[in-house]
Amino acid sequence: MSKYIRLTKGLDIPLDGKANPQISKTISSDIIAVKPSDFKLVIPKLLVKEGDYLKAGSPVFADKKNPQIIFASPCSGTVSEIVRGEKRKILEIRIKTEENNNHLQFEVPDIFKSEKEALINALLVSGLWATIIQRPYGIIANPEIKPKAIFVSGFDSSPLAPDFDFTLKSELENIQAGVSVLSRLTTGGVHIGLNADNHASTPFHRLEKTIQHIFKGPHPAGNVGVQINHISPVNKGDIVWTIDLYSLAAIGKLFLKGIYDVSKVIAVTGPRVKNPSYVKTYPGMAISAISDMADKNQELPVRFISGNVLTGENVGEKGFLGFYHNQITLISEGRYHELFGWAKPFRAKKFSFSRSYISWLMPKKEYSLDTNLNGGERAFITSEVYQKVLPMDIYATYLLKAILAGDIDKMEELGIYEVVEEDFALCEFVCPSKINIQQIISDGIELMVKEMA
Repeated sequence: MSKYIRLTKGLDIPLDGKANPQISKTISSDIIAVKPSDFKLVIPKLLVKEGDYLKAGSPVFADKKNPQIIFASPCSGTVSEIVRGEKRKILEIRIKTEENNNHLQFEVPDIFKSEKEALINALLVSGLWATIIQRPYGIIANPEIKPKAIFVSGFDSSPLAPDFDFTLKSELENIQAGVSVLSRLTTGGVHIGLNADNHASTPFHRLEKTIQHIFKGPHPAGNVGVQINHISPVNKGDIVWTIDLYSLAAIGKLFLKGIYDVSKVIAVTGPRVKNPSYVKTYPGMAISAISDMADKNQELPVRFISGNVLTGENVGEKGFLGFYHNQITLISEGRYHELFGWAKPFRAKKFSFSRSYISWLMPKKEYSLDTNLNGGERAFITSEVYQKVLPMDIYATYLLKAILAGDIDKMEELGIYEVVEEDFALCEFVCPSKINIQQIISDGIELMVKEMA
Protein backbone atom coordinates (compact mmCIF):
# COMPACT_ATOMS: atom_id res chain seq x y z
CA MET A 1 0.00 0.00 0.00
CA SER A 2 1.30 3.45 -0.91
CA LYS A 3 2.12 5.94 1.82
CA TYR A 4 0.36 9.32 1.49
CA ILE A 5 2.35 12.34 2.71
CA ARG A 6 0.87 15.84 2.70
CA LEU A 7 3.21 18.84 2.83
CA THR A 8 1.86 22.24 3.84
CA LYS A 9 5.09 24.22 3.64
CA GLY A 10 6.62 25.40 0.40
CA LEU A 11 5.90 27.72 -2.51
CA ASP A 12 4.90 27.29 -6.14
CA ILE A 13 6.41 30.24 -7.99
CA PRO A 14 3.90 31.32 -10.70
CA LEU A 15 6.43 31.93 -13.46
CA ASP A 16 5.21 32.42 -17.01
CA GLY A 17 6.50 30.24 -19.87
CA LYS A 18 5.66 26.60 -19.16
CA ALA A 19 6.52 24.26 -22.04
CA ASN A 20 3.69 23.10 -24.29
CA PRO A 21 3.48 19.29 -24.61
CA GLN A 22 5.16 19.08 -28.00
CA ILE A 23 8.69 18.37 -29.25
CA SER A 24 9.55 21.33 -31.45
CA LYS A 25 12.84 19.93 -32.76
CA THR A 26 15.71 17.50 -32.35
CA ILE A 27 18.98 19.31 -31.72
CA SER A 28 22.23 17.93 -33.10
CA SER A 29 24.66 20.44 -31.65
CA ASP A 30 27.93 20.87 -33.59
CA ILE A 31 29.83 21.10 -30.29
CA ILE A 32 29.03 19.25 -27.09
CA ALA A 33 30.92 19.96 -23.87
CA VAL A 34 31.68 17.59 -21.01
CA LYS A 35 32.14 19.76 -17.91
CA PRO A 36 33.87 18.39 -14.78
CA SER A 37 32.19 21.17 -12.78
CA ASP A 38 28.84 19.39 -13.28
CA PHE A 39 30.03 16.72 -10.84
CA LYS A 40 30.37 17.88 -7.25
CA LEU A 41 33.85 17.65 -5.68
CA VAL A 42 35.27 15.61 -8.58
CA ILE A 43 38.91 16.31 -9.50
CA PRO A 44 39.25 15.29 -13.16
CA LYS A 45 42.06 13.19 -14.61
CA LEU A 46 42.02 13.56 -18.39
CA LEU A 47 41.88 10.37 -20.44
CA VAL A 48 41.82 12.07 -23.85
CA LYS A 49 43.72 14.71 -25.81
CA GLU A 50 42.78 17.09 -28.59
CA GLY A 51 42.26 15.26 -31.86
CA ASP A 52 41.16 11.96 -30.29
CA TYR A 53 38.13 10.26 -31.83
CA LEU A 54 35.43 9.20 -29.36
CA LYS A 55 32.30 7.11 -29.56
CA ALA A 56 29.29 7.67 -27.34
CA GLY A 57 30.36 5.97 -24.12
CA SER A 58 34.12 6.46 -24.60
CA PRO A 59 35.80 7.57 -21.36
CA VAL A 60 36.73 11.27 -21.26
CA PHE A 61 38.07 11.72 -17.73
CA ALA A 62 38.18 9.91 -14.40
CA ASP A 63 37.99 11.04 -10.78
CA LYS A 64 41.53 11.37 -9.40
CA LYS A 65 40.36 10.38 -5.92
CA ASN A 66 38.50 7.32 -7.22
CA PRO A 67 39.86 6.36 -10.67
CA GLN A 68 37.32 3.59 -11.20
CA ILE A 69 34.63 6.27 -11.59
CA ILE A 70 34.83 7.52 -15.16
CA PHE A 71 32.86 10.06 -17.15
CA ALA A 72 31.94 9.28 -20.74
CA SER A 73 31.25 11.16 -23.93
CA PRO A 74 27.51 11.55 -24.65
CA CYS A 75 28.13 11.54 -28.41
CA SER A 76 30.61 10.43 -31.04
CA GLY A 77 33.07 12.85 -32.57
CA THR A 78 36.51 14.38 -32.20
CA VAL A 79 37.92 16.22 -29.19
CA SER A 80 38.23 19.73 -30.60
CA GLU A 81 39.37 21.68 -27.54
CA ILE A 82 40.23 21.28 -23.88
CA VAL A 83 39.31 24.53 -22.15
CA ARG A 84 41.33 25.38 -19.05
CA GLY A 85 40.99 28.09 -16.45
CA GLU A 86 43.22 29.40 -13.68
CA LYS A 87 46.05 27.08 -12.64
CA ARG A 88 45.20 24.95 -15.69
CA LYS A 89 41.94 23.81 -14.13
CA ILE A 90 39.94 21.79 -16.67
CA LEU A 91 36.70 23.61 -17.41
CA GLU A 92 35.38 21.86 -20.51
CA ILE A 93 36.25 19.07 -22.92
CA ARG A 94 34.62 20.12 -26.18
CA ILE A 95 33.71 17.45 -28.72
CA LYS A 96 32.95 18.20 -32.36
CA THR A 97 30.09 15.88 -33.11
CA GLU A 98 29.53 13.84 -36.24
CA GLU A 99 26.26 13.46 -38.08
CA ASN A 100 25.60 9.83 -37.17
CA ASN A 101 26.06 9.02 -33.50
CA ASN A 102 28.17 5.86 -33.08
CA HIS A 103 27.96 4.02 -29.77
CA LEU A 104 30.62 2.03 -27.97
CA GLN A 105 29.24 -1.44 -27.44
CA PHE A 106 29.50 -2.80 -23.89
CA GLU A 107 29.27 -6.37 -22.70
CA VAL A 108 26.72 -6.30 -19.90
CA PRO A 109 25.79 -9.02 -17.41
CA ASP A 110 22.32 -10.46 -16.99
CA ILE A 111 20.30 -8.26 -14.62
CA PHE A 112 18.77 -11.10 -12.63
CA LYS A 113 21.41 -13.84 -12.78
CA SER A 114 24.63 -11.90 -12.20
CA GLU A 115 26.23 -10.98 -8.91
CA LYS A 116 25.77 -7.37 -7.81
CA GLU A 117 29.53 -6.78 -8.20
CA ALA A 118 29.17 -7.46 -11.95
CA LEU A 119 26.30 -4.96 -12.17
CA ILE A 120 28.34 -2.31 -10.37
CA ASN A 121 31.31 -2.95 -12.62
CA ALA A 122 29.16 -2.51 -15.73
CA LEU A 123 27.92 0.84 -14.43
CA LEU A 124 31.47 1.95 -13.64
CA VAL A 125 32.95 0.90 -16.99
CA SER A 126 30.15 2.53 -18.98
CA GLY A 127 30.36 5.86 -17.15
CA LEU A 128 26.78 5.66 -15.85
CA TRP A 129 27.87 5.31 -12.24
CA ALA A 130 28.09 9.13 -12.24
CA THR A 131 24.28 9.25 -12.38
CA ILE A 132 23.99 7.77 -8.87
CA ILE A 133 24.19 10.39 -6.12
CA GLN A 134 24.95 9.70 -2.47
CA ARG A 135 23.46 11.35 0.57
CA PRO A 136 24.84 12.81 2.74
CA TYR A 137 26.58 15.55 0.74
CA GLY A 138 24.99 15.00 -2.70
CA ILE A 139 28.20 13.62 -4.22
CA ILE A 140 28.71 10.71 -6.61
CA ALA A 141 28.07 7.46 -4.76
CA ASN A 142 30.91 5.35 -3.43
CA PRO A 143 30.60 1.93 -5.15
CA GLU A 144 32.20 0.23 -2.15
CA ILE A 145 29.46 1.31 0.26
CA LYS A 146 26.07 -0.39 0.40
CA PRO A 147 23.20 2.09 0.82
CA LYS A 148 20.33 1.53 3.23
CA ALA A 149 17.91 2.44 0.40
CA ILE A 150 17.67 4.13 -3.01
CA PHE A 151 15.29 7.04 -3.69
CA VAL A 152 13.79 8.38 -6.92
CA SER A 153 11.45 11.33 -7.37
CA GLY A 154 8.78 10.53 -9.94
CA PHE A 155 7.95 14.20 -10.54
CA ASP A 156 9.57 17.63 -10.53
CA SER A 157 7.79 20.48 -8.75
CA SER A 158 10.34 23.24 -9.49
CA PRO A 159 9.28 26.30 -11.54
CA LEU A 160 8.34 25.37 -15.14
CA ALA A 161 9.67 21.84 -14.62
CA PRO A 162 9.29 19.32 -17.46
CA ASP A 163 6.39 16.88 -17.35
CA PHE A 164 8.01 13.47 -16.91
CA ASP A 165 4.87 11.73 -18.12
CA PHE A 166 5.46 13.44 -21.46
CA THR A 167 9.26 13.43 -21.72
CA LEU A 168 9.65 9.80 -20.61
CA LYS A 169 6.48 8.25 -22.04
CA SER A 170 8.51 5.99 -24.37
CA GLU A 171 11.09 5.04 -21.74
CA LEU A 172 9.03 2.96 -19.33
CA GLU A 173 10.68 -0.34 -20.31
CA ASN A 174 14.13 1.17 -19.90
CA ILE A 175 13.23 2.74 -16.56
CA GLN A 176 11.90 -0.60 -15.33
CA ALA A 177 15.18 -2.27 -16.31
CA GLY A 178 17.07 0.47 -14.45
CA VAL A 179 14.96 -0.10 -11.35
CA SER A 180 15.60 -3.84 -11.56
CA VAL A 181 19.36 -3.21 -11.64
CA LEU A 182 19.38 -0.82 -8.68
CA SER A 183 17.07 -3.02 -6.60
CA ARG A 184 19.88 -5.61 -6.65
CA LEU A 185 22.28 -3.11 -5.02
CA THR A 186 20.39 -2.48 -1.76
CA THR A 187 18.31 -4.40 0.76
CA GLY A 188 16.26 -1.31 1.60
CA GLY A 189 14.42 -1.21 -1.71
CA VAL A 190 13.95 1.44 -4.41
CA HIS A 191 11.57 4.13 -3.17
CA ILE A 192 9.75 6.34 -5.67
CA GLY A 193 7.81 9.49 -4.83
CA LEU A 194 4.71 10.19 -6.94
CA ASN A 195 2.61 13.32 -7.30
CA ALA A 196 -0.78 13.07 -5.61
CA ASP A 197 -2.34 15.06 -8.45
CA ASN A 198 -1.72 12.34 -11.04
CA HIS A 199 -0.37 9.29 -9.24
CA ALA A 200 -3.14 7.05 -10.59
CA SER A 201 -2.61 8.06 -14.22
CA THR A 202 1.18 8.32 -14.39
CA PRO A 203 2.86 5.28 -15.97
CA PHE A 204 5.42 5.25 -13.17
CA HIS A 205 2.94 3.82 -10.68
CA ARG A 206 3.18 0.57 -12.68
CA LEU A 207 6.90 0.18 -11.99
CA GLU A 208 7.67 -3.12 -10.31
CA LYS A 209 10.23 -3.64 -7.55
CA THR A 210 9.51 -0.17 -6.14
CA ILE A 211 8.11 1.12 -2.85
CA GLN A 212 5.78 3.95 -3.73
CA HIS A 213 4.99 7.10 -1.74
CA ILE A 214 2.46 9.77 -2.71
CA PHE A 215 3.26 13.42 -2.00
CA LYS A 216 0.80 16.29 -1.96
CA GLY A 217 1.89 19.90 -1.62
CA PRO A 218 3.75 22.80 -3.21
CA HIS A 219 7.38 22.88 -4.27
CA PRO A 220 9.73 21.44 -3.01
CA ALA A 221 7.49 18.36 -2.74
CA GLY A 222 9.25 16.97 -5.84
CA ASN A 223 12.74 17.31 -4.35
CA VAL A 224 14.12 13.89 -3.54
CA GLY A 225 15.78 15.28 -0.39
CA VAL A 226 12.43 16.42 0.99
CA GLN A 227 10.94 13.03 0.18
CA ILE A 228 13.79 11.23 1.95
CA ASN A 229 13.27 13.44 5.01
CA HIS A 230 9.65 12.25 5.28
CA ILE A 231 10.29 8.59 4.41
CA SER A 232 13.59 7.68 6.04
CA PRO A 233 15.70 10.60 7.34
CA VAL A 234 19.45 10.41 6.89
CA ASN A 235 21.16 10.23 10.28
CA LYS A 236 24.86 10.18 11.07
CA GLY A 237 26.34 6.99 9.63
CA ASP A 238 23.50 6.43 7.16
CA ILE A 239 24.13 6.26 3.41
CA VAL A 240 21.34 6.48 0.83
CA TRP A 241 21.52 6.84 -2.93
CA THR A 242 19.37 8.94 -5.22
CA ILE A 243 18.90 8.90 -8.99
CA ASP A 244 16.55 10.64 -11.42
CA LEU A 245 14.22 9.01 -13.94
CA TYR A 246 16.29 10.09 -16.95
CA SER A 247 19.31 8.32 -15.51
CA LEU A 248 17.26 5.21 -14.75
CA ALA A 249 16.28 5.13 -18.42
CA ALA A 250 19.96 5.43 -19.43
CA ILE A 251 20.88 2.53 -17.13
CA GLY A 252 18.06 0.49 -18.61
CA LYS A 253 19.33 1.13 -22.14
CA LEU A 254 22.81 0.04 -21.08
CA PHE A 255 21.59 -3.34 -19.81
CA LEU A 256 19.04 -3.91 -22.57
CA LYS A 257 21.04 -2.64 -25.56
CA GLY A 258 24.64 -2.49 -24.33
CA ILE A 259 25.08 1.21 -25.16
CA TYR A 260 25.67 4.49 -23.33
CA ASP A 261 22.69 6.57 -24.40
CA VAL A 262 21.97 9.67 -22.31
CA SER A 263 19.84 11.44 -24.92
CA LYS A 264 16.88 13.17 -23.33
CA VAL A 265 13.84 15.32 -24.03
CA ILE A 266 14.22 18.62 -22.17
CA ALA A 267 11.95 21.61 -21.67
CA VAL A 268 12.83 25.06 -23.03
CA THR A 269 10.89 27.38 -20.75
CA GLY A 270 10.57 30.87 -19.38
CA PRO A 271 8.96 34.22 -20.14
CA ARG A 272 11.61 35.04 -22.75
CA VAL A 273 10.90 31.99 -24.93
CA LYS A 274 8.80 32.57 -28.05
CA ASN A 275 7.20 29.14 -28.04
CA PRO A 276 7.97 27.21 -24.85
CA SER A 277 8.23 23.55 -25.81
CA TYR A 278 10.42 20.47 -25.64
CA VAL A 279 13.53 19.53 -27.62
CA LYS A 280 15.39 16.24 -27.91
CA THR A 281 19.12 16.55 -27.29
CA TYR A 282 22.16 15.40 -25.28
CA PRO A 283 23.75 16.69 -22.06
CA GLY A 284 26.42 19.24 -22.94
CA MET A 285 24.41 20.70 -25.82
CA ALA A 286 25.45 24.19 -26.89
CA ILE A 287 22.86 26.67 -25.58
CA SER A 288 23.27 28.65 -28.81
CA ALA A 289 21.36 25.83 -30.55
CA ILE A 290 18.13 27.16 -29.02
CA SER A 291 18.95 30.87 -29.35
CA ASP A 292 16.39 31.15 -32.16
CA MET A 293 13.71 30.28 -29.59
CA ALA A 294 14.61 33.32 -27.45
CA ASP A 295 12.54 36.48 -27.58
CA LYS A 296 15.19 39.18 -28.01
CA ASN A 297 12.80 41.94 -29.05
CA GLN A 298 12.73 43.49 -25.59
CA GLU A 299 14.80 46.15 -23.89
CA LEU A 300 16.22 43.88 -21.20
CA PRO A 301 18.80 41.25 -22.23
CA VAL A 302 18.10 37.53 -21.84
CA ARG A 303 19.63 35.30 -19.16
CA PHE A 304 20.20 31.73 -20.37
CA ILE A 305 19.89 29.30 -17.46
CA SER A 306 20.80 25.63 -17.64
CA GLY A 307 18.22 24.17 -15.27
CA ASN A 308 15.43 25.93 -13.39
CA VAL A 309 15.43 29.46 -12.02
CA LEU A 310 16.02 28.34 -8.43
CA THR A 311 18.94 25.92 -8.78
CA GLY A 312 20.12 26.29 -12.38
CA GLU A 313 23.36 27.80 -13.65
CA ASN A 314 23.64 31.05 -15.59
CA VAL A 315 25.68 29.73 -18.52
CA GLY A 316 24.99 32.46 -21.07
CA GLU A 317 24.14 32.06 -24.72
CA LYS A 318 27.58 30.59 -25.40
CA GLY A 319 27.36 28.04 -22.59
CA PHE A 320 26.35 24.38 -22.49
CA LEU A 321 23.58 22.28 -20.96
CA GLY A 322 24.53 20.72 -17.61
CA PHE A 323 24.76 16.94 -17.28
CA TYR A 324 21.95 16.65 -14.71
CA HIS A 325 19.72 19.42 -16.10
CA ASN A 326 16.44 18.59 -17.81
CA GLN A 327 15.36 22.08 -18.78
CA ILE A 328 16.62 25.44 -20.03
CA THR A 329 15.03 28.62 -18.70
CA LEU A 330 15.17 32.05 -20.32
CA ILE A 331 14.31 35.10 -18.24
CA SER A 332 15.11 38.81 -18.38
CA GLU A 333 18.18 40.31 -16.75
CA GLY A 334 16.89 42.74 -14.12
CA ARG A 335 19.45 45.47 -14.73
CA TYR A 336 17.38 48.40 -13.58
CA HIS A 337 16.68 50.45 -10.46
CA GLU A 338 13.11 51.08 -9.39
CA LEU A 339 12.74 54.26 -7.41
CA PHE A 340 10.67 53.80 -4.24
CA GLY A 341 9.72 50.32 -5.45
CA TRP A 342 9.19 49.10 -1.91
CA ALA A 343 6.62 51.84 -1.34
CA LYS A 344 4.34 50.83 -4.22
CA PRO A 345 2.01 48.14 -2.84
CA PHE A 346 -0.47 48.16 -5.74
CA ARG A 347 1.85 46.60 -8.32
CA ALA A 348 -0.22 43.85 -9.90
CA LYS A 349 2.65 42.74 -12.16
CA LYS A 350 4.95 41.89 -9.23
CA PHE A 351 4.85 38.64 -7.29
CA SER A 352 5.47 38.67 -3.54
CA PHE A 353 5.65 35.76 -1.13
CA SER A 354 5.01 38.10 1.81
CA ARG A 355 1.83 39.54 0.24
CA SER A 356 3.43 42.97 0.00
CA TYR A 357 1.53 43.60 -3.25
CA ILE A 358 -2.07 43.00 -4.26
CA SER A 359 -0.93 40.20 -6.57
CA TRP A 360 -1.74 37.71 -3.81
CA LEU A 361 -5.40 38.30 -4.61
CA MET A 362 -4.80 36.69 -8.05
CA PRO A 363 -3.51 33.20 -7.16
CA LYS A 364 -3.71 31.83 -10.73
CA LYS A 365 -1.86 34.71 -12.38
CA GLU A 366 1.54 33.96 -13.94
CA TYR A 367 4.36 36.48 -13.86
CA SER A 368 7.20 37.43 -16.16
CA LEU A 369 9.77 37.57 -13.37
CA ASP A 370 13.36 38.74 -13.92
CA THR A 371 16.66 38.56 -12.03
CA ASN A 372 16.30 41.86 -10.14
CA LEU A 373 16.97 41.31 -6.43
CA ASN A 374 14.91 44.37 -5.48
CA GLY A 375 17.51 45.39 -2.94
CA GLY A 376 21.00 44.55 -1.77
CA GLU A 377 22.46 42.17 0.81
CA ARG A 378 21.51 43.04 4.36
CA ALA A 379 22.16 41.84 7.88
CA PHE A 380 21.46 38.13 8.42
CA ILE A 381 18.58 38.29 10.87
CA THR A 382 16.73 35.46 12.60
CA SER A 383 13.42 35.03 10.82
CA GLU A 384 10.66 32.46 10.52
CA VAL A 385 10.37 32.99 6.77
CA TYR A 386 12.64 30.03 5.92
CA GLN A 387 10.49 27.60 7.90
CA LYS A 388 7.46 28.58 5.83
CA VAL A 389 9.01 27.18 2.64
CA LEU A 390 11.17 24.34 4.02
CA PRO A 391 9.06 21.21 4.70
CA MET A 392 11.86 19.43 6.56
CA ASP A 393 12.47 18.90 10.27
CA ILE A 394 15.44 21.29 10.21
CA TYR A 395 16.04 24.68 11.81
CA ALA A 396 17.32 26.45 8.72
CA THR A 397 18.62 29.67 10.28
CA TYR A 398 20.60 27.87 12.97
CA LEU A 399 22.10 25.41 10.49
CA LEU A 400 23.22 28.26 8.23
CA LYS A 401 24.81 30.10 11.14
CA ALA A 402 26.57 26.93 12.30
CA ILE A 403 28.04 26.57 8.80
CA LEU A 404 29.19 30.20 8.77
CA ALA A 405 30.84 29.60 12.15
CA GLY A 406 32.46 26.37 10.97
CA ASP A 407 30.99 24.50 13.96
CA ILE A 408 30.96 20.88 12.75
CA ASP A 409 29.31 19.49 15.89
CA LYS A 410 26.41 21.92 15.56
CA MET A 411 26.17 21.24 11.83
CA GLU A 412 25.77 17.53 12.56
CA GLU A 413 23.13 18.17 15.22
CA LEU A 414 21.17 20.54 12.97
CA GLY A 415 20.92 18.24 9.95
CA ILE A 416 23.80 18.86 7.53
CA TYR A 417 23.69 15.16 6.56
CA GLU A 418 20.14 15.50 5.21
CA VAL A 419 20.45 18.50 2.91
CA VAL A 420 22.00 19.66 -0.34
CA GLU A 421 21.84 23.03 -2.03
CA GLU A 422 18.53 22.53 -3.86
CA ASP A 423 16.68 21.88 -0.60
CA PHE A 424 17.38 25.48 0.44
CA ALA A 425 16.66 27.12 -2.93
CA LEU A 426 13.29 28.45 -1.85
CA CYS A 427 14.82 29.80 1.36
CA GLU A 428 17.16 31.82 -0.84
CA PHE A 429 14.26 33.04 -2.98
CA VAL A 430 12.28 34.39 -0.01
CA CYS A 431 15.31 35.52 2.03
CA PRO A 432 14.76 39.09 3.29
CA SER A 433 18.53 39.48 3.69
CA LYS A 434 19.30 38.62 0.03
CA ILE A 435 21.91 36.07 1.13
CA ASN A 436 23.31 33.41 -1.19
CA ILE A 437 22.03 30.55 0.96
CA GLN A 438 22.76 27.74 -1.49
CA GLN A 439 26.44 28.74 -1.54
CA ILE A 440 26.53 28.60 2.25
CA ILE A 441 25.14 25.05 2.17
CA SER A 442 27.71 24.14 -0.51
CA ASP A 443 30.53 25.51 1.65
CA GLY A 444 29.24 23.54 4.62
CA ILE A 445 29.17 20.32 2.63
CA GLU A 446 32.73 20.89 1.39
CA LEU A 447 33.87 21.49 4.97
CA MET A 448 32.22 18.26 6.15
CA VAL A 449 33.74 16.21 3.32
CA LYS A 450 37.18 17.64 4.09
CA GLU A 451 36.99 17.18 7.85
CA MET A 452 35.21 13.81 7.89
CA ALA A 453 37.32 12.13 5.17
